[in-house]
Amino acid sequence: MTKAEIIDAVYEKVGGFSKKEAAEIVEAVFDTMKEVLADGEKIKISGFGNFVVRAKKERIGRNPQTGSPIPISARKVLTFKPSQVLKGALNPHKEEAKRAATPDAGAPASGDEA
Repeated sequence: MTKAEIIDAVYEKVGGFSKKEAAEIVEAVFDTMKEVLADGEKIKISGFGNFVVRAKKERIGRNPQTGSPIPISARKVLTFKPSQVLKGALNPHKEEAKRAATPDAGAPASGDEA
């Protein structure tokens, strides 16, 4: 999905905005996210996941063609960890299997029946 497709989806789903206003909203969200991540803070979006900036130390790598050592400079990397809700949406068959494997939480335990 491209940014233009995201703008179209926001325009269609939210309504009440012109396409230009929807584009400005999407741009503002992305700009805010970039600024927060550039400051080294993490972004937690409930039901979606976490964006975290991690610092990687300098290390020695290898040139795969020659095998000679090459220094890899220290850098920051962005990682994303999806929430359980997003994982469940991506793999609904796993959620169904998990529910079938666990006893029903609302059912009385054996011996507790009235």
